[in-house]
Amino acid sequence: MTDFEMGRRSFLKTAVAAAIISAVPVSIRKAQASISANKNGSSFLTKKRILGQGKAAMEVSALGFGVMGMTYNRSEHPDKKQCIRLLHEAVDKGVTLFDTAIIYGPLTNEELAGEALSPYKDKINITTKFGHEVINGKATGRQDSRPETIRRYCEESLKRLRLEALPMFYQHRFDRKIPIEDVAGTIGDLVREGKVLRWGMCEVSPVTIRKAHSVYPLTAIQSEYHFMHRDVENNGVLETCRELGIGFVPYSPLNRGFLGGNINEYTQFDTNNDNRQTLPRFTPEAIRQNTKIVNILQNFGRTRGITSSQVALAWLLQKAPWIVPIPGTTKSAHLDENLHSLEISCSQQDWQELEKSIAAIPIMGNRYNAEQQQQVGL
Repeated sequence: MTDFEMGRRSFLKTAVAAAIISAVPVSIRKAQASISANKNGSSFLTKKRILGQGKAAMEVSALGFGVMGMTYNRSEHPDKKQCIRLLHEAVDKGVTLFDTAIIYGPLTNEELAGEALSPYKDKINITTKFGHEVINGKATGRQDSRPETIRRYCEESLKRLRLEALPMFYQHRFDRKIPIEDVAGTIGDLVREGKVLRWGMCEVSPVTIRKAHSVYPLTAIQSEYHFMHRDVENNGVLETCRELGIGFVPYSPLNRGFLGGNINEYTQFDTNNDNRQTLPRFTPEAIRQNTKIVNILQNFGRTRGITSSQVALAWLLQKAPWIVPIPGTTKSAHLDENLHSLEISCSQQDWQELEKSIAAIPIMGNRYNAEQQQQVGL
């Protein structure tokens, strides 16, 4: 091959590479450029956020990872080895907040998180939850936050997660039989004993948050929050968190996958392992109606080179610097897609116009059925 031919081939390769790069939307290129490469060639995020303040503060990645769907309530899932591989990949890419719970499985989700993540326990935080009663590995449908039960669940979670102390222990659902002051006091004792480092609560009212926080400081409140469920904006929960310096962790930030645009009225949910089949918002009729909201997100993202999932996550992230969503996934491509949402910025006017467009669409179906809604402490 002559020098001329070699030079021409090199030029063509460079031109093709440049064309490929230029074809990638600017927003994605910026996201990729802001993700650094470590010595092993993996990429990792550098953005961090703080949940809570003072002794209750916990620094975490700006986007967490919900482990639940890897074993529980999300139909078919990869085998354990693939799940572990993906969790390791998330750590390599800078995710430091992983969320699980005793009720997920029950127990199997904690076991998976413990096996996969315990080798990284000095660089990440695994949060778990107590409250739902589990007897002999089976959920009873009842709540049990008695002090002795909290202690027992703490010991069992430590074993399954292979930890010496739980980075954060949430009360999963409010137990109407047990004063929240007793729950907070028990957590305070566990902190002083070195078995729990911080605590949080899920789906509770501002009044309950204040009572609990006055006994032992809360690090985070976890509640459902996304474009199709914005109650925390109006019921005082977000404002209470802001006032008291408590972090906020939105679960199901993509509305159980719906806002990603991959669910339609013909989607079949596993009757043995998917709670979406029981939710009024996931009937074929409701899905057909509510897809109009997904279409708005897709149209908004299309002109910006981003997906509807990224729009939904970026919208949450810009709401407050103490908000840390925890989307879950079983796919490496979706992990990358979610992480790139951290680099998306739009003007406040753009976000307001998007909110206005979505607010004009009536949402069909409640987020929970009657039984599940009774467990929400709001």
